[in-house]
Amino acid sequence: MSIEVKLPELGESVTEGTVTRWLKAVGERVEIDEPLLEVSTDKVDTEVPSLVAGYVIQLLAAEDDVVAVGATLAVIGDSADEAAAPAAPEAPAAPVVDTPVALPEPAAPAAAAAAPAASGSGTPVVLPELGESVTEGTVTRWLKAVGDTIEVDEPLLEVSTDKVDTEVPSPVAGTVQQILVAEDETVAVGATLAIVGDGAVAPAPVAPTSAPVAPTSAPTASAPAATPAASAPAAPVPAAAPVAEPAAAATEAYVTPIVRKLAADNGVDLATVNGTGIGGRVRREDVLAAAAALAATAPAPSAAPSATIAKPEPSPLRGTTVPFTRLRKAIASATVNSLQTQAQLTTVVEVDITNIAALRSRKKDEFLEKTGQKLSFMSFFAYAAVELLQQYPIINASVSDNQIVYHPTENLSIAVDTERGLYAPVIKDAGSLTIAGYSEKIAELAARTRDNKLTPDDMTGGTFTLTNTGSRGALFDTPIVSMPQSAILGTGTVVRRPAVVKADGGEAIAVRSMVYLALSYDHRIIDGADAARYLSALKARLEAADFESALGI
Repeated sequence: MSIEVKLPELGESVTEGTVTRWLKAVGERVEIDEPLLEVSTDKVDTEVPSLVAGYVIQLLAAEDDVVAVGATLAVIGDSADEAAAPAAPEAPAAPVVDTPVALPEPAAPAAAAAAPAASGSGTPVVLPELGESVTEGTVTRWLKAVGDTIEVDEPLLEVSTDKVDTEVPSPVAGTVQQILVAEDETVAVGATLAIVGDGAVAPAPVAPTSAPVAPTSAPTASAPAATPAASAPAAPVPAAAPVAEPAAAATEAYVTPIVRKLAADNGVDLATVNGTGIGGRVRREDVLAAAAALAATAPAPSAAPSATIAKPEPSPLRGTTVPFTRLRKAIASATVNSLQTQAQLTTVVEVDITNIAALRSRKKDEFLEKTGQKLSFMSFFAYAAVELLQQYPIINASVSDNQIVYHPTENLSIAVDTERGLYAPVIKDAGSLTIAGYSEKIAELAARTRDNKLTPDDMTGGTFTLTNTGSRGALFDTPIVSMPQSAILGTGTVVRRPAVVKADGGEAIAVRSMVYLALSYDHRIIDGADAARYLSALKARLEAADFESALGI
């Protein structure tokens, strides 16, 4: 008996899709729910799984063909002997991969085959719902291996979506009996990821997989590649006594090239650093702390050497090719879509914040004592920017079906730079906060972002974005609006420099604290005059520096 595999519905208003890559060839075996091909639409790229287990008899669409929803893509039968010659349109015997970025990824059954079988009953761990409109996620890292023990709510794996990276905890305590999804594999919400139970784990034979693995070409139907599925973490091997070498190797596995270079520059041995990131990952902060500890214990030099400038070491990424991460794909898609949809431009003003700097100097010690937070310029910028949004609601509006939606609250997205990429978690109802409230919220969200602890709710609902482009010394830039928002405010670095000021009825030159504020906005609903009015009001509010009653201490 043969079963047809059709192009499924891929979302509202999606009527067709393009076959981008076949993951199986005629004659190859496919399991239930194993990805058969990749399809691209104007809204999403996804995999189409097989509905049954069997052998690929026919491929009825070629790569790059555009097919309608409901069209037959392939035929699956009970025996490889039923396989016919490729039907028109001609389908490739196997996908040809000419770049490491496009390598086919191991399928879930292959990963499962490598895992030992459980001798007792177990509880399935499924991919939970991760936010509105999120239908799938990518397994980025397993934090436990088959045979490891795990507690209730202890993180089992990390999952990445186009909105958030998060951990999936175990719903029960027990032993990891099976891992059913490989790292870097994308699965639907509700799919079973692993089995956790209280039974012993018995070794099972390793089954081969026919997923293509060669970096330059895929196996043909007549000679499928058979390689053990090593994507799933293997069960730990008992040792007579713990040794240092495996621990060091484990540390290395969690170190990014940037952190590795930072450690080398500071003379830090990564094997001696205890990582505070997820799963023991060594973070930039860990290396800096270790470097500071080394500096504190290092003996003072007997004689100061002559001043020399060390030649910078080249980045380990130089000359390499790496694939887009899921987050980078999402950022790329969102920014290009924003620029193609909105009529964006940027208006810039220069602001003298010398009075804020003076207030900050007077109050920073008291502020730290009472709130536990540093009094930063960012908190003043956030407070004033949101306060002025209430007077100029068009800056806080959005476009929906040729209508302007004026939002009832100001939900402030804060851009946070991490090793994984750029995130913008949201401070809900920001207009109700004091400056102390902003300091606490910004610090808390930034910490959870960098520690990969954000929830889907943290990433949704923003109506206006604030990005501190001056944190790395930039005077200003032209930030891209994050749709469906209509505006984003970039704050440049604060610079002490000479400026003309009014003094004794005349003018004088004095050293002042100056900053550029750049507002990018959607010209479809925000005119240049609207932007100028908002920025002029913001400039006046900041230069007056009347914030003592708003400090919240």
